[in-house]
Amino acid sequence: MALDDKMMRAQFIVPLRIITIKIQNLKNEVRKITSPVKIIKEEKLSPPQVLVLGFLTVIIIGTILLNLPAASSTGKSVGFINALFTATSATCVTGLIVLDTGKDFSTFGQLIILILLQCGELGIMTMSTMFAFLMGKRISLRQRLIMQESLNQFSIGGLVRLAKYILIFTVIIEGVGATILFFSFYWQRIYSPVQALYLGVFHSISAFCNAGFSLFSDSIMRYKGDLIINLTFIALIILGGIGFLVLLELFQYGKNGTLSLHANLALKISLILILIGFIVIYLIESNNPFTLGNLNLSEKIYASLFQSVTARTAGFNTIHIGSMLNPTLFLIIILMFIGASPGSTGGGVKTTTFGLLILYVWSSLTGKEEINLFKRRVSPNIIPKALTVITLSLALVTIMTILLSYVEGENFIKILFEVVSAFGTVGLSTGITPSLSVAGKIIVIITMFTGRVGPLGLALALIQRREPEVIKYPEEKVMVG
Repeated sequence: MALDDKMMRAQFIVPLRIITIKIQNLKNEVRKITSPVKIIKEEKLSPPQVLVLGFLTVIIIGTILLNLPAASSTGKSVGFINALFTATSATCVTGLIVLDTGKDFSTFGQLIILILLQCGELGIMTMSTMFAFLMGKRISLRQRLIMQESLNQFSIGGLVRLAKYILIFTVIIEGVGATILFFSFYWQRIYSPVQALYLGVFHSISAFCNAGFSLFSDSIMRYKGDLIINLTFIALIILGGIGFLVLLELFQYGKNGTLSLHANLALKISLILILIGFIVIYLIESNNPFTLGNLNLSEKIYASLFQSVTARTAGFNTIHIGSMLNPTLFLIIILMFIGASPGSTGGGVKTTTFGLLILYVWSSLTGKEEINLFKRRVSPNIIPKALTVITLSLALVTIMTILLSYVEGENFIKILFEVVSAFGTVGLSTGITPSLSVAGKIIVIITMFTGRVGPLGLALALIQRREPEVIKYPEEKVMVG
């Protein structure tokens, strides 16, 4: 009986094992077939790639809208290249223009530019995160990582909270600026209340975004003697250029009573650069009859301070840039290259990058191995990144200057000024922008886009994967200096 049970059990077990093995083999075959599909599905764009594609998408949409006849004041299309140039300049919050914003674009076109400015200022991921939050959706880890890259933060902690503050700061600061400018324009009895309100809102957003777009053909040169308008623009530009994280720390200073090393460095470098620019511009241009020479003392002070502030980030001007002397133009080139602070609406290599480079050189000259500042030790891992940003930025400016010089054949200082203005997303120009050829416009477009996403960010977006180094070769010294 026992033997019969074993035989019966074997009759069932053996086929069952055969079926199990076949099913397992079938699973393996299916896995082999579907594994490439799975890999493709799991393969996602890196945060820098998402940001680059996000900006490209906004620029493309903006180009299509600005190319419509309805966006032109004449009812005819402004042309694809002009639309692309304007959309890129607006999205990258630069301010370089090939067309007169107030005259060549209709109200519809100006509103499109205004929306592009706001998108470029807040950043694609910040806006999408805020929409998701308002709709009650959960912010995923991947979205937080992309936001971290977008806002140039060290960690993903508190990013959603920072995004809320960014929106609050933007609404309040732009609202206050628009109100002050509205009354300033309305009190002149030139504009109707609706016109004054529109001018106030447009210029407040443009100034806080550090964009430099103006509805006046002469930027704001007509208001070089108006203290209220000058101070309002200066305040908006500085608040937009010091970075949202610094704004948050200043807002919470009463509660915390302290500032981080980053905030301290950004504020100190910004203040030093503003003072240096103000003094040098005043001294050099005071006797220039085409800029400050024919102004009274107060107007000279307003114009020098205004141009020092706007040179690093914004692109507005109260004196004619093309009439400045070469030493002043070169100083402004340096200020534009340095740019604003990280996490702000401005471009350039950033104030903290420049500050760390100066401190690193000083430490090397004094024989110190570490950089100490405000009773804090700077992490040595940041220095290679700062040097990389500086090197890539100089390489980009050099290449684009060579190309634009070859294409346009203009005065070299004006070409260099144009390229650095585009790279720093500043928007100041000596007056050659409208006369650029198609090739010249494309060169400037590429420069503006690269300057907005950052040379390092663009490089990381183009590099798919960074393989870890598994082999270390023997060390050997190289003579330098």
